[in-house]
Amino acid sequence: MKAFENERQLSDSKKNQEIKLLNEQLGQGKKQIEEMQNTELNLRKEKIALEDAKRAFELEKQRQLDNEREKIRHDAIEKAEEGMRSTINEKDKQLQDAIKVNQELQRKLQQGSQQTQGEVLELELEEILKSEFLYDEIMPVPKGVSGADIIQKVKDRSGRLCGHIAWESKKTKAWSDGWIQKLKDDQRTIKADLAVIVSAVLPEGVKGFVFREGVWICDIKLAVALATALRINLESITREKAMSIGKNEKMEVLYSYLTGIEFKQRVEAIVEAFTNMDEGLRKERLAFEKIWSEREKQIKKVLTNTVGMYGDLSGLVALPQIKKLELGEETI
Repeated sequence: MKAFENERQLSDSKKNQEIKLLNEQLGQGKKQIEEMQNTELNLRKEKIALEDAKRAFELEKQRQLDNEREKIRHDAIEKAEEGMRSTINEKDKQLQDAIKVNQELQRKLQQGSQQTQGEVLELELEEILKSEFLYDEIMPVPKGVSGADIIQKVKDRSGRLCGHIAWESKKTKAWSDGWIQKLKDDQRTIKADLAVIVSAVLPEGVKGFVFREGVWICDIKLAVALATALRINLESITREKAMSIGKNEKMEVLYSYLTGIEFKQRVEAIVEAFTNMDEGLRKERLAFEKIWSEREKQIKKVLTNTVGMYGDLSGLVALPQIKKLELGEETI
């Protein structure tokens, strides 16, 4: 019995030792786990710190790179601006030099002689007359030869010479009455039937054209209309000279109509309409250039045919006087 008790005590003592040993091992295991957890925690903290340090390093490097890029860009901009300023200054100098040259040229052009300006108008007048009157001879007077600028030999459709018109062109800033007498003297020299001064500046109070002291005066716009009327009168005079005297019965009827008030009123209405329309066309010319040109041709055709009809018939019969179709002192 005692032996059994001793054996039981020995067994309990052994178990207690094992339990104590296990508790010690368990305590050591917990301690190791805590140490490992602390080590892991420290490692994680170090990893986070390293990552933060890396990010801070990379950020600082990026900032440095950005600063370097900005410095390089700034230096490049400064160099470019410096080069641009130099180029701009050079271009400004070239521009100023060009402006000075242009101003000098303009000054020289403005100071051009009246003779040169007159030659430009003379050439323009010559081209207009040549294009409008295909049957006539338009002859410029050579420079240095005494006389007008242009001589127009008026011819009818059959080529018969009807007369001469002396043209003088003037392009100055002021009108001179001395031009009239000079052209009259030239007219006598070249034995012209009629004389016309085409001037950029008309006498005071004159608009369009006027007959003054035996010389017609007009601006370039009405040169064709005046030339048409003058040459038709020259053709009519030529026909009158060539016509035989006498009229048959049909001519008597025609004569009665042409000498009546109805024919006179119709012709006057046509000429007055032309005058009014011509004035309106001049005002509309800038805005309606195409329309103006078409109407001008139509009006010119009406005027030419009307004056031509009047001239043809006046060569056959003595028509009542229509002032707007006759040479006289009237101005338009």
